[in-house]
Amino acid sequence: MTRRRTARRQVSATARRSTPAPARASSASDAPQVAAAAGALVLLILLAYWPAMQGGFIWDDDQYVTRNAALQTMNGLARIWLEPGAVPQYYPLTFTTLWVNYQMSGLAPGPYHVTNVVLHALTAVLFWLILRRLAFPGAWLAAAIFALHPVQVESVAWISERKNVLSGALGLGAMLAYLRFAGEGADARGGSDRSMYALALTLFALALLAKTVTCTIPIVIALVLWWKRGRIGVDDVRSLAPMLLLGLALGCVTIWMEQQHVGARGASWDLSFVERTLIAGRALWFYAWALVWPNDLTFIYPRWDIDAGRAWQYLFPLGAAALALGLLLGHRRIGRGPLVAVSCFAVTLAPALGFIDVYPMRYTFVADHYQYLASAALIALVVALAASAVRRFGSAARTIGTVIGALVLVVLMSLTWRQGHIYADEGTLWRDTIAKNPGAVMAHINLGMLLHGQGRLDDAAEQFSAALQLAPTDAEIHDNLGVTRAALGDRDAARTHFEEALRLAPGTPGTYNNLGNLFASTGQFAEALGHYEEAVRLAPGYADPRNNLANVLAQQGRVDEAIAQYRVALQLDPNYAAAHYNLGVMLADRGDTREAAEHFRTTLQINPGHAQARAALAAPTGAP
Repeated sequence: MTRRRTARRQVSATARRSTPAPARASSASDAPQVAAAAGALVLLILLAYWPAMQGGFIWDDDQYVTRNAALQTMNGLARIWLEPGAVPQYYPLTFTTLWVNYQMSGLAPGPYHVTNVVLHALTAVLFWLILRRLAFPGAWLAAAIFALHPVQVESVAWISERKNVLSGALGLGAMLAYLRFAGEGADARGGSDRSMYALALTLFALALLAKTVTCTIPIVIALVLWWKRGRIGVDDVRSLAPMLLLGLALGCVTIWMEQQHVGARGASWDLSFVERTLIAGRALWFYAWALVWPNDLTFIYPRWDIDAGRAWQYLFPLGAAALALGLLLGHRRIGRGPLVAVSCFAVTLAPALGFIDVYPMRYTFVADHYQYLASAALIALVVALAASAVRRFGSAARTIGTVIGALVLVVLMSLTWRQGHIYADEGTLWRDTIAKNPGAVMAHINLGMLLHGQGRLDDAAEQFSAALQLAPTDAEIHDNLGVTRAALGDRDAARTHFEEALRLAPGTPGTYNNLGNLFASTGQFAEALGHYEEAVRLAPGYADPRNNLANVLAQQGRVDEAIAQYRVALQLDPNYAAAHYNLGVMLADRGDTREAAEHFRTTLQINPGHAQARAALAAPTGAP
């Protein structure tokens, strides 16, 4: 107990020092040491994340990269910035970096992964530089633990989470620049450097354009200033206000996008304020424990059964509140550091604690990537306490502390190396998720879709059936199982599942489209047309039913109408290979061989393995 109190006093003393040890951090003679320390940190990250860099595309990487038409043209770059909804989320800077990756290397996954790892390394180095500037005990070790902790693998190995590592690097860059502007750190000078403020504001704006979760950065800066100075001045408020307002504005854009374009609305999000408070309290402890004991990290965690009528669920938010109150009441004795660190952790997590509706709340309330930046605060606190305690007991203790720190890094590297293999491909990811969380409905659905795409229809039906047992009233599962049963030739079962899907979710255009396909496959063209037309009515911007409607019109000899529908489908989706080929066939039959050949060539550009399009081009007239 005596040693623990001594350690806390050491942190408190550091916290109250307004301008610690001025010269060393910025002296020219320290530059080689700084470069060597940063280089060592980067090298450890590259080693730990080597398996992750060998991975492929997973889950919604198709929307973000592989099937994202906005990445493929110069016009797409303008759409990313100027057309909300052109890409899954309005994070234009993130999609710009993905656009650059695509232009440089196409759909080879390696460069995307390497970019993510490099951005993560940059984030870790910036975190170290911030801690170093603030004279944090054990700054390098804290940055290394942050970088190598397996809870970060999801943010780094998942290409779609480019938004996390990019916004993290920019957000911490903004914080570092602001601390220089505010005169906090080892090279503090008299007066403010306005150029540093301009840089901080610019980097913060860019961070928001990468991912708006960084809107909490100004609050974190304010907490750090209070930790160092014991007050927040009027000048601090004036300087941070533009950042807060900018963060609030772009945060509102993200909330609107989640609801209107991503689909974060409905029964899964119908939660009371009390229920959301129960989620938030439990999530705080969940994330803290994951840092202490990163065992069985999984891509999708079980969705908690939140019940405001169960007394034990209130223990989580009450425990969090009690901890915060204790740190607040005791900060004069133990220092402001612990209170600030815990507050930074909670504030940075705030956008993901359940008070704001986001799509993943449909299947889980927590995810590893939610605490990418938030984890830094608790890691820094624990390392600072340990380092301060070690310094109190002389050189022998320092040696022991160094050995323990090295062992911690070795363990974390091995766990991160192992975790990186889980992201090798989508099948590996979903199987690992199901093994750790058998009730993960989303994992069963996505594995089923993957198996269906591979032609393993019986295995796909098994996964969809498992999902249906877990969620028998889920219309999407009935729809997917209907598609698979139709492909297996069990049309009666397929129709039953489609009709049940429409009963559970009336007005779903995809199900009408699938039911139309079922009727078309049996030559019931009148019924098929009715369902395709209903799908088009419900979703005028949905290209699939347009193409399928055109196919049926062509079967009925209504060529002009079919051509018109193919053209609309291609306006909606210029990379729709099947529609290009089908339109080419129609045009060739009508004698327009030149335009037909153009569509066949486009088909092959999109899908080089399209044998029918290649055969059509090889024909003497350019037609099949």
